[in-house]
Amino acid sequence: MRPSDDARPRPPDPAVLAALLARHGWHRRGGQPGRYTRWTPPAGPGAGTSLLVPDGRAYPDSADLLTEALAALEHSAAPSARAVLAALHRTADEIHWWREVPESRAPATAWSAQEELRAGARALLLAAARTAAARAAGTRTGFHGARHRRRAETVLAGLLTGPVDDGRELVVHVPLADAPPEGGRTLATTVLRALQAARDATDYRRATGRGDAFDAAVEAGVCRELTDALVTLVSGTQGVRIGVEWAPAAGPPPGFAARPEPVEFTPGDLPALREAGARYVRAEPPLPVHLTAAVVRLRREGPDGAGTVRLRVLAGAEVDRVRATLGEDDYRLAGHAHLAGVPVTVRGRLESRGGFRRLADAHDLLPARVDAAERDRLLKSLHSLHDNLDAD
Repeated sequence: MRPSDDARPRPPDPAVLAALLARHGWHRRGGQPGRYTRWTPPAGPGAGTSLLVPDGRAYPDSADLLTEALAALEHSAAPSARAVLAALHRTADEIHWWREVPESRAPATAWSAQEELRAGARALLLAAARTAAARAAGTRTGFHGARHRRRAETVLAGLLTGPVDDGRELVVHVPLADAPPEGGRTLATTVLRALQAARDATDYRRATGRGDAFDAAVEAGVCRELTDALVTLVSGTQGVRIGVEWAPAAGPPPGFAARPEPVEFTPGDLPALREAGARYVRAEPPLPVHLTAAVVRLRREGPDGAGTVRLRVLAGAEVDRVRATLGEDDYRLAGHAHLAGVPVTVRGRLESRGGFRRLADAHDLLPARVDAAERDRLLKSLHSLHDNLDAD
């Protein structure tokens, strides 16, 4: 996620501007019906600002009023003015977080609250993006582990974050144009659907003592990563609310309310959320795989016998790297492949314990067939990753 910019937007649709002003707490203060409406900001800095927004482009002076309204927003001291301008600059859904945290004047405490909010929001968005990636691959899972992380990081790179208000409020803009398949509106709808399902499953667990509703919630996108993100967001607060606002220019997606209610979680939900996360890990079975991978590290205690290797996965699983214990013959073949700069194929089971980073029962290791150009490309890629692997 990256901070939103302040580039000047083009003259917007008056209806979109009015919808955004209302969303960010601005008030209608009269005007001339059918021609224009006067808007003023919420109480606080910039409260003296006043905008005239035409009711439509048919009004003769609509272009001039829109230009003046944008100029007033750019010069307004109201914090919401920047948020309105950012939303006008691009067609984007918005995801909002509100945390109820104690008042504190200590800078260190405020900084810590901001970091907790950013970390929890990022974790929640990563969970949703990984769920969307898993769906695109035709799978449903309650625990992603190391799977789909690279694709999810790509999605988050295109999001835009607003400023954090003392660790209490954060908004992330999800652009709809040029988004990857797991991003854009897919990400926003996945977030909302998963939060609603998590809320329903948590209520059921607290009312009945049974956690099986979380099993059904996997279909809606609830997973271990999402429950962990909610635990991060709720811990140390009196509660957290998370809401999705659709881009006014695009309208709501089919099957969703025009203005969905924010979903709220409180400290009383933490035991159910933690229990659900553990439940998802226990329930996830090992995953049989046939990997094509590059050997990037080898280690064994003596000159012969079994040893451990680290593999960079090229194909066969949605993880970046795995560790495996190999028998003596397979370990020797892995060493030759490493020196020759060629990948290997190997069979085994990715285990949920450890986040699918361990290949159990590794066997049938063989050098993979590659041409000279592919071998050179792999060698360059492995050398460029060497420092990162050593830092793990």
